[in-house]
Amino acid sequence: MTNIAAKERYSDTELADFRSLIHQKLTKAKDDYAFYVTQLSDLTAGGDNKIKSFDDAGGSTENEYIATAAARLHKHMQHLENALLRIENKVYGVCRATGKLIPKERLMAVPHATLCIEAKQNNLG
Repeated sequence: MTNIAAKERYSDTELADFRSLIHQKLTKAKDDYAFYVTQLSDLTAGGDNKIKSFDDAGGSTENEYIATAAARLHKHMQHLENALLRIENKVYGVCRATGKLIPKERLMAVPHATLCIEAKQNNLG
C-alpha cells in the first residue's frame, strides 16, 4: 500500500468511489431541499392547515426555521458540487492549505472537505 504522505493524489478508482459517495449525498440533499422549499411555499401561501393554525409568532418562527434549513442545505449542495468539480480536475482530496492528501477517513465523513485536520485546527484555511 502506498504511503499517504508520498501520494500526490487519489487514484482514478478512489476518485470514482468518492464521486459515488458525493452523488448519493447530493441526491439526498436535493430531496431534502425540495421538501423544505415546498414546506416554505406552503407556509407562505397558507396552504397547510396545521401551519395556518399557528399564531403569527409561531408561524414566523417556523418560517425562519425552514428558510434557515433550506439555506444550509443549498450551501451544502454547492460544496458537494464543488467537490465533484475537484474530482473531475483530479485535485480532490488535496488540502488547499498544506498541499497534503486529506486522509480517506476524513473524506468519507466530510466528502466536501478542502482542509486536512491539521490545517483546520490551526486555522490555515
